[in-house]
Amino acid sequence: MPEGAKPLVRLNLALQGGGSHGALTWGVLDALLEDGHWVLDGISGTSAGAMNAVAVAHGFAQAAHQHKDPVEAHAAGCTLARETLMRLWEGVGTLGSLMWGAPLAAANPLLGMMTQWLSPYQTNPLDINPLRRLLEREVDFDLLCKARGAAAQHSPKVFVCATNVRTGRGEIFSGPRLSADAVMASACLPLLFKAVEIDGEHYWDGGYSGNPALHPLIYQTETSDILLVQINPIEHRGLPDTAPEIMERMNEVTFNASLLAELRAIEFVRRLLAEGKLDARRYKSVRMHRIDGGAVLAPFGADSKTRADLPFVRKLFALGREQGQQWLAEHRQSVGLRPTIQIADNA
Repeated sequence: MPEGAKPLVRLNLALQGGGSHGALTWGVLDALLEDGHWVLDGISGTSAGAMNAVAVAHGFAQAAHQHKDPVEAHAAGCTLARETLMRLWEGVGTLGSLMWGAPLAAANPLLGMMTQWLSPYQTNPLDINPLRRLLEREVDFDLLCKARGAAAQHSPKVFVCATNVRTGRGEIFSGPRLSADAVMASACLPLLFKAVEIDGEHYWDGGYSGNPALHPLIYQTETSDILLVQINPIEHRGLPDTAPEIMERMNEVTFNASLLAELRAIEFVRRLLAEGKLDARRYKSVRMHRIDGGAVLAPFGADSKTRADLPFVRKLFALGREQGQQWLAEHRQSVGLRPTIQIADNA
């Protein structure tokens, strides 16, 4: 490390899904990567969070392939990850509403109404989803699986959550199982797209079972600090009284349920460890941190999750950068020492 340089600090990331609102997470990640002082040990992502996770990992995998020196690989990885994220989300903005809504419904309002009564197996029999082509163009999944060696020590492990339709359980795709199919499964809204088949099983959006899943970061990495980038609000001011508002709040509650359960478990273990009732050699005391994008995104309304025009995507990116820079200014020194959110107050 060059003389006078700040030491690198290890950190895990947990990235929520939420349609085009994932562009706010892009901005947060851009701020962290620009800062350059974080070794991302693991990244857990769901839906749009999974897209962001594999884009970051792709940048570091490229750097590991190009540089044998770990310090050079880390610096290059930060740059390449930022570039991959930018290309991915600029591509989302170019595709616009076709990205997050049913393709045929977006092109024909009448078909949009029909999705209330017809399944995607009827309205979208060819399973058209422009996200797949964009994802495969920007992320080399073979390279992700091949990133090895000393220079790859700063390459993050990626954990993508999808929901098994048959069992209803969340399944984590990582390592050799990490693929474009896994990311598409994690982002598969069942009323818009056909279930994604992987190894004979079918999967829907991971938000139903882990948005995002925290347990892989706890059990499969050495790092104790987790930064949660949350874009689905936990609390909702006011009583939803229209059908769309009620449906959106139901979705928020559903998509946050598994996360809140894991947060409660983390707090429970921390308390027992502090009281000396658990063996610290067997249990990890996890330090949680959070960037809460819910309040920032609230003024845009629920419908904006399916809005993906380029000006809107760039606006969310700018807001995310502000949130990321603010978190760095306020909480950087706490990482490795103490949690910066009171889980009991939020879970």
